[in-house]
Amino acid sequence: MTPNSPSASAPSRRSFLASTAVAAAAVAGGVPLLTACGGSENKDREGTTSGKAADKLLPTFVASKFADPDIASKNGSAAGYTGKVELSALAASVAKPLGSGAPFKVMSPFWGSPPKADCAYYTALDKAAGTKVTWQNQDGNTYGQKLGAVLASSSIPDMVVVPIWELVGKISNAVTAKFMDLGPYLAGDKVKKYPNLAAIPSDSWKMGIFGGALRGIPMPTASATFNIAYYRKDVFDKKGYKVPTSPDEFMSWAKEATSAKAKVYAVGDMSWTAFNVFGVRPSGTLGWHIGDDGKLTYRIEQPEYLEALEWTRKLFAAGVVHPDDKARSGDAGQRFTAGKILMYNMDMSHWYGKTAEQAKSNPDFKIEAMDIFGSDGGDPQLWASQPANIWSLIRKGASKETVENALAAANFAAAPYGTKERMLVDYGVEGTHYTVKDGVPVKNDQGNQEVVNAWVMLAAPAPYFAHPDYPDVARKQVEWEQRMGAFMKKTSTYGMNIVEPTRYANLSSQFEQLEIDFVRGNKKLSDVQQAISTWKSSGGDKLRDWYKKLIDKNGSGN
Repeated sequence: MTPNSPSASAPSRRSFLASTAVAAAAVAGGVPLLTACGGSENKDREGTTSGKAADKLLPTFVASKFADPDIASKNGSAAGYTGKVELSALAASVAKPLGSGAPFKVMSPFWGSPPKADCAYYTALDKAAGTKVTWQNQDGNTYGQKLGAVLASSSIPDMVVVPIWELVGKISNAVTAKFMDLGPYLAGDKVKKYPNLAAIPSDSWKMGIFGGALRGIPMPTASATFNIAYYRKDVFDKKGYKVPTSPDEFMSWAKEATSAKAKVYAVGDMSWTAFNVFGVRPSGTLGWHIGDDGKLTYRIEQPEYLEALEWTRKLFAAGVVHPDDKARSGDAGQRFTAGKILMYNMDMSHWYGKTAEQAKSNPDFKIEAMDIFGSDGGDPQLWASQPANIWSLIRKGASKETVENALAAANFAAAPYGTKERMLVDYGVEGTHYTVKDGVPVKNDQGNQEVVNAWVMLAAPAPYFAHPDYPDVARKQVEWEQRMGAFMKKTSTYGMNIVEPTRYANLSSQFEQLEIDFVRGNKKLSDVQQAISTWKSSGGDKLRDWYKKLIDKNGSGN
């Protein structure tokens, strides 16, 4: 079984964030929503809900246990399964299909080439869950543009997947306005009809409260989820390269490893890694924090923000970044496996995905994750991810039958490790998508083409890693999170799903593109500094006051 919980640092987040055209309103989840200062029309959509007010909205937690992890969660990591599971002894988490077979449509981000609508994988999942899903898979790299346009329209699919990094601009308010309250179906003991949803941790469910109502079905996240700088260990070993442990070492290695003549470059765009190295807080509402000096600031006000951008700019200026990454074209992951770049940023799922993908065609291929170092070469300052980072939501006005079928699909997707449902979601059909060798399921070509990020986007159990065909990858994933989690802090807005007032909807929207332009040398430092100054005067300082009141009322997340 493969990992079922894409990380908060999901694929192409920067591309996602660059698209705030029509919809967005900064959220960055945690504890639910509570009415907070705002205009009369939108006041019920603003703020956050916490404490007893949130508890009343949540599903009853009912733990499910089908397999004990071999590596327990530590320092905010996911759990890990490295031993074999007896496939013939897998249990069913639900006695019978919960869906009635009524059709409904799902829009979700998709990275790669989506399979055909009538593929064997989709057909098998529908049959097992009692559903009939029409997948409207959208390019993950431009999903924000599509999501904004759809939410601004009058035609919304029955179920829509919304990642946390898309909760910018007016999208948060659109979530409250366009998606239904699931409380009548899931609050309290009602959730027991869907046992896998009942087993989702309550902190993750709190993240699904928008506008004072439970609207989002969460994908739980390990708090020690960070963007990863993957490197080609096989090439490092062959060339005798040492994995960098400081910004200076990184630059020296990058220059040594780059050969424009041979069309080999050290890295792709390392902006994500730079933000971690320099201790920059995440974007969105999670970027607000009260420092040791008692002052509340946003991430772009951190001195480290400019330092991270300047370091990344130096990489581009040194010519160690692949030209296609500079042009923001193509797929960095494919350049990585082709040996055109030796390091790139991506989410945790690529550790297993690239390992399995290259196993036959390139048996010498080895992918590893660089430990994050601090800006001075010492320990890093990392910031915890929220308890959930992706939600599936059901549109307002959907029929009772549609809602129940959508919940049946989400319940199936949230099946825990060690169940028949999880096996089907992660591997597909035996003989069609995988074969069993020495008791271990191994995907074939059809499995690698069809059994990819669709159903896993609807919901997930508590975070874990498990790869029976590559157990060492699962071990390394958990151990990396545990090592990095030791340097993790929580911001003052951790665990709070906050919807900002609409008047601040596009306040920060220009920074994503500005960052992209600056590191590539197309904007000056003074342009970024001016943007920060403008942000403050055009609403940032007032937004700070709004956050102060919210934190005073709800308490700090750390």
